[in-house]
Amino acid sequence: MPKEARPSTGEQAKQHALTQLRQAILQGDMAPAQRLVENELAEQFDVTRASIRAALIDLAAEGLVERIRNRGSRVRVVTVEEAVAITECRRVLEGLCAAKAAVAASDEQLTELADLGRAMTKAVADGEPVTYSELNHQLHDKVREFSGQQTAVTLLERLNAQLVRHRFQLALRPGRPQQSLSQHLAMIEAITARDPQAAEAAARAHLTSVIEALRD
Repeated sequence: MPKEARPSTGEQAKQHALTQLRQAILQGDMAPAQRLVENELAEQFDVTRASIRAALIDLAAEGLVERIRNRGSRVRVVTVEEAVAITECRRVLEGLCAAKAAVAASDEQLTELADLGRAMTKAVADGEPVTYSELNHQLHDKVREFSGQQTAVTLLERLNAQLVRHRFQLALRPGRPQQSLSQHLAMIEAITARDPQAAEAAARAHLTSVIEALRD
């Protein structure tokens, strides 16, 4: 929406600020512990302070922002211990989605997963960790989508949003793509074989590996 047509107050303004702030945090444009000054953000996004404040309250509920009494808001810092706890929850939900996808996915969707597996294999072989990380996220997104388990998908979206910094750091850790590739391929193989038990086990094994890497 052009700047001149965008309302500076009301629900639309809040949603605009919410979308922009969430994107900035998820992309790393706003660092952990960075202060979020309402006046500055209101000017940046051309909305009122009230719209910014409402957006920050929503982001705090999502776990992306921390509101400190008498000190304003900042981008929430997720400790390693918290990241492990979040990933333990992800392990259960990702396992559920993998099992559901093995049953619910169409043949065309299974082909998509197989294609992603080949692209991930190539990225590792070519030494492209950033590309591999992007494909990794696509794979998990597709498995969740194909599962049809919307409640799990909604919960996972909120959990994953809090792990952006840790996931990016893991993706760039030497040797990590090679280690996780076989785990992802095992998950793809089980889903495409329409074996829900094996798919769930493979997804859980992968997230167990993520937990171990976070603790290293």
